Amino acid sequence: MRSWASPDVPRLIGGHSSAPVRINDSSTGDLVEVGTGQTSVLLYVCGITPYDATHLGHAATYLLFDTLQRAWLDAGKSVRYVQNVTDVDDPLLERAAQTGEDWTAIAERETELFREDMTALRVLAPAEYVGAVEAIPDIVDAIVALRDKGAAYDLDGDIYFSVAAAGGFGQVGHLGIAEMVRLSGERGGDPLRPGKKDPLDCLLWQQARPGEPAWDSVLGRGRPGWHIECSAIAMKHLGPTIDVQGGGDDLIFPHHELSAAEAEVISGEFPFAKAYLHQAMVGYAGEKMSKSKGNLVLVSTLRAAGVDPMAIRIALLAHRHDAAWEWFDSELDPAVERLARWRAAFTRETGPTTVPLLARLRDALRNGLDAPAAMNAVDDWAANEGDDPAAPGEAAAAVDALLGVV
Repeated sequence: MRSWASPDVPRLIGGHSSAPVRINDSSTGDLVEVGTGQTSVLLYVCGITPYDATHLGHAATYLLFDTLQRAWLDAGKSVRYVQNVTDVDDPLLERAAQTGEDWTAIAERETELFREDMTALRVLAPAEYVGAVEAIPDIVDAIVALRDKGAAYDLDGDIYFSVAAAGGFGQVGHLGIAEMVRLSGERGGDPLRPGKKDPLDCLLWQQARPGEPAWDSVLGRGRPGWHIECSAIAMKHLGPTIDVQGGGDDLIFPHHELSAAEAEVISGEFPFAKAYLHQAMVGYAGEKMSKSKGNLVLVSTLRAAGVDPMAIRIALLAHRHDAAWEWFDSELDPAVERLARWRAAFTRETGPTTVPLLARLRDALRNGLDAPAAMNAVDDWAANEGDDPAAPGEAAAAVDALLGVV
């Protein structure tokens, strides 16, 4: 699947920084170093299910991982980044049934709109952007591997993953059984299905249903489950273990817990990811912003209304990624004003030296990807006067490279 074009990232004065990048690891609750001692790092982020395009919760998520990439690049790392698109799944098929539109047309249109939104927001593109449909041969191979290891079983023609086969199951979310069962039922699982060996066992391959898309395979005619999609794509393009897996924090369980468990059983290596990074939920009108609730603020709608994408980026980065928050339409005005102040400062004839600015930017991002603290540093620099003629251009390059704002 085609990705989008990445913006250029300026190289900063003095070259790369040697300080380690530390992130808030969801699986431990600790601030942990990632990529230290490595020349390259491996990142897998779960992508959209394209029955609607980018709402602000999505945008906040992908800006978080854009910030991580920029911090790694500034540290001199090469980044191998893979993102999927769940371009066949129940929500997409349900939308097609509601609207009468072909499901493939919906998926293609909304995926293209997502690309346009990511381009407008200047998000660095993944090296591999992989749809579930194109990955079906790899998914089938992964399911066969699980079956060969005795970690999969048949239930009325459907194939399930047995969580009992995964020694590390539960180590991502650290949740109790009752909570996992509850969340499974709320987030696409079927814990109450009769005949399952364990309520938390998840669907790997669904036998063809009348009127639904299906593909021929050695597993029979059908389509893949959700969690194995990401296991298979990540392992195909990144290998058996990766540095960071991420997405919105509603993916911690069941999606990341189960996709990691499946990968670990296939490879025999633990853990699948050295660390997990998640974006906290973004609310609107008193509830989590989600397609199912219909309380969406779309990036494309704001862009169509004439909002500068850089103002959208600033408004989202103004919030910490590790605490839930609510979007208010009034947040755009201060973001537009902040962008105008920065741009005015970047075009002055002189400015204060950028050495302290760059140090503060790097310190904020290297310690928990603290974008709000980084932006406060830019505010302070822009509010001061100086006589360095190189400073405005250097500051603009630093903000471009580390915060993605121009």
